Amino acid sequence: MSNKLTRNRKKILEKTNKHKKYSLDEASIILKEISFVKFDASVDISVHLNIDTRIPNQMVRGTVQLPHGIGRNVYVLALVTKDKELEAKEAGADYIGLDYIEKIKSGWIDIDVIVAMPSVMTQLSSVAKILGPRGLMPNPQMDTVSTNPGNSIKEIKSGKISFKADRYGIIHASIGKVSFNYEYISNNAKAFMSQIIRSKPSSSKGSYIKSIYLSTTMSSSLLVDYKSFINK
Repeated sequence: MSNKLTRNRKKILEKTNKHKKYSLDEASIILKEISFVKFDASVDISVHLNIDTRIPNQMVRGTVQLPHGIGRNVYVLALVTKDKELEAKEAGADYIGLDYIEKIKSGWIDIDVIVAMPSVMTQLSSVAKILGPRGLMPNPQMDTVSTNPGNSIKEIKSGKISFKADRYGIIHASIGKVSFNYEYISNNAKAFMSQIIRSKPSSSKGSYIKSIYLSTTMSSSLLVDYKSFINK
């Protein structure tokens, strides 16, 4: 096993240069070549922004529709009133109903996203401390609090993801799988970065984008040239 890992590491070192800025297409191709895990690894993007998240109007968060999805099923819990349960089911929700609030209290969190109607948000106060740290608390800015839950669920199921800068001003997100062809990876990355750029706070001064890295599960990170995302 150790010899195999060494061979793979050598291949990675031969194909990558930590001091180089890669074009987006180059990085998308190389990532596929340096992933040696036996499962379909996620392709991740990390964007370091020149923002101060301690200042409320400099927090960057939102949603973006990835043209090719993320390559896996996103498990959605719909917390809706009885009259909206059929709508949620037809939209593709995996779990439906307010009874799941009690299950969450008992430790159940086998979900990726919760879509809730505004009228049920007060009932989530009892599980806010469970959902909040895991990024599962519905939020209007993430389009997960909705009077039209069916539409929100359909968008999430078809590739809409949310993003939020951490306290260091870095946004992390999965934008696909290694099994995607490089054009799909590139297109998803462009869509993601377009939304990040549009989300620039008006109070942010100087260079907004500090760095952009692409990586896969257990692979080296590749520094991507910001110019790859401009006028493409």
